[in-house]
Amino acid sequence: MTKSAQYPDIFDELKTRVREAGLLERVPVRGSMEMIAILVSIIVTLATSPLWNPILLGLFLTLIFTRSVFVSHDILHTQYFKNKSLSKKLSYPFSAFILSNSSSWWDFKHNVNHHTYCNIVEKDEDIRALDGAFTPNRGNKPFIKKYKYLIFWGAMFFMFPAFIAQSYKFVIKRKLWGEFALMLLHWPLIWGTLIYQIGALDTLFVALTLNFVLSPWLAFGFITNHLGCETFTEEEAKNFSWMELQVRGSRSLKGGFLVHWFYGGLNTQIEHHLFPKAPRFNLLKVQKMTKEFAQKYNIPYFETTPFTAYIQINKALKSY
Repeated sequence: MTKSAQYPDIFDELKTRVREAGLLERVPVRGSMEMIAILVSIIVTLATSPLWNPILLGLFLTLIFTRSVFVSHDILHTQYFKNKSLSKKLSYPFSAFILSNSSSWWDFKHNVNHHTYCNIVEKDEDIRALDGAFTPNRGNKPFIKKYKYLIFWGAMFFMFPAFIAQSYKFVIKRKLWGEFALMLLHWPLIWGTLIYQIGALDTLFVALTLNFVLSPWLAFGFITNHLGCETFTEEEAKNFSWMELQVRGSRSLKGGFLVHWFYGGLNTQIEHHLFPKAPRFNLLKVQKMTKEFAQKYNIPYFETTPFTAYIQINKALKSY
């Protein structure tokens, strides 16, 4: 594919259309209601935990945790509140108490790094997984090459604890002791309460159920965003407009509202990268306008079904 900046000046046209349609307006009321609903759901679930079957309890907590991940992501993109400081003050305890996750780590990894350097090999950590298997800068580790399918697809079932481990490593390295303390409170508040309410063994079943459903739910959503899409070196990226990098390095998924709910809005990945502050609730409308815009200017628009995305990812992995 020719490396040339074909669309340097037209993004403002799309942005103006999206803004005039009101799709960039923040949603403080709806966002607040979603956060409150999650908090109330957790309190009620913990209070009534002796009435639940442990497996069903684990599944329901998975639903709550998954929505919490998506909400934390959206808050830090200032999709709910325009004020960045307020968004951070809400996100830090929300993510720490419910997920034991660091908003500082996620803000740095996702907002600062990934969104700034989307699919740029030297900068974007998200595409350097598995010894660079999804980039031109592949490593040459025999063990990883031999067991690449087992390692990659198997890792999908451990994504959530991996995220938590990275969170703790980040806050300890940066000496963010206030956030570290908030993250530690998650364990007695959630898991200590469950042990007290239903005992250690049933709590173990809840934890295992949660991890082995939550981890692949998140992982199978995240990997469709960019893996198997075009990648760029820093030098190549200089030949593209910002808009072109976001569109060519991202993949959106077909499926309408149900897929949009399941993937937390990340199925509209192209639109999310073009308009990271656009509320998740508006992205399907933004997608319609973006596809019309792309067709008007003959801009490649990468959209597949979820199943096709996984086939493309596996094909890219095969070439490693």
